[in-house]
Amino acid sequence: MKRWRQTCAAAAALLAFGAGAQAASDLELPLEDYMKSAGPEVKLIEPGELKIDGQSMTCGRRPTVMDPKFDSWGGAYEGYLILNPAKLQGLTTTIKLFVFSHECGHQFIGRDEEAADCFAIKRGRRYGWLDDGGLLEVCEFISKLKGDWDHPAGPKRCEHMRACYDAAAPSATR
Repeated sequence: MKRWRQTCAAAAALLAFGAGAQAASDLELPLEDYMKSAGPEVKLIEPGELKIDGQSMTCGRRPTVMDPKFDSWGGAYEGYLILNPAKLQGLTTTIKLFVFSHECGHQFIGRDEEAADCFAIKRGRRYGWLDDGGLLEVCEFISKLKGDWDHPAGPKRCEHMRACYDAAAPSATR
């Protein structure tokens, strides 16, 4: 029964990023249960220990589960994040950092996809890993995605992210 619930949650994850990352910070599968049911390939990364292409990434005190069988690039369950290293492989560092930051955003702002996108964009700007070229990469990546009940179509999401990017600009460049 637990495995079935996890499978349903993973299916929801596939739809959430526009067939990408999971929207559901409201999914409540305790970390211990996820780790038990996901299989031996999963790896738990404690808060403060995650590196993405050499860059340290944190989401407060939340751990990250690396699950190569997760149905999406990333997901957000209450209290922890999930990344699929197999799906992230081959993506640019900027896209990987965006995916992580988007999922981290769900931890703080909940289910709202546009707010999670904006959280990731502002975070990238603040921490210096997102510049004009990086925003273009993210938009090219997102623009390929179709919308669903939680997500606007990729081009619409990109419009919103551009506005967030501009709003996060240092005051001298506004």
